[in-house]
Amino acid sequence: MRSPTPGSRVEAALGTLLLRSTRARLYDRLIEGVDGVDVTTYPVLSGLARTGPTSASRLAEAIGLDRSATTRYATRLETAGLLRRAVDRNDARATQLELTAAGRTAIAKMRKTLGAAFDEMLASWSAAGAERFATGLERFTDQLQNPARVDVHGDGARPS
Repeated sequence: MRSPTPGSRVEAALGTLLLRSTRARLYDRLIEGVDGVDVTTYPVLSGLARTGPTSASRLAEAIGLDRSATTRYATRLETAGLLRRAVDRNDARATQLELTAAGRTAIAKMRKTLGAAFDEMLASWSAAGAERFATGLERFTDQLQNPARVDVHGDGARPS
């Protein structure tokens, strides 16, 4: 039997990370003490924080939910005062979702919680090992988002 390749190991680890049950456990930890956010609305709020003001359709595509679920969860977040609907500056017929000040505060709190949780998990690693992991993960996600910028030398340098 052949040893797993690095690619197959990454595939297995990301598969576990992307499982709904894994995400739900993480979301449960993140939303604790944040009013108006639950495990179903968290992806909408978090996605909006990452995309900036956008339509429900574009947000749904970005976060991998259907438009009707995104709209439904956005309404719940709007009722909680965490986001608002505004007229699209480029198309007066369209509506954009945007974070309110309370939404930005909630996101900041959840990101702080997430950073602390990951620091806690990495505390048992050597400092050099944790740094290599963080750097490698940044490179990996950059390559996923920007395939033309593949680091062919493995040294962090980008092709010209």
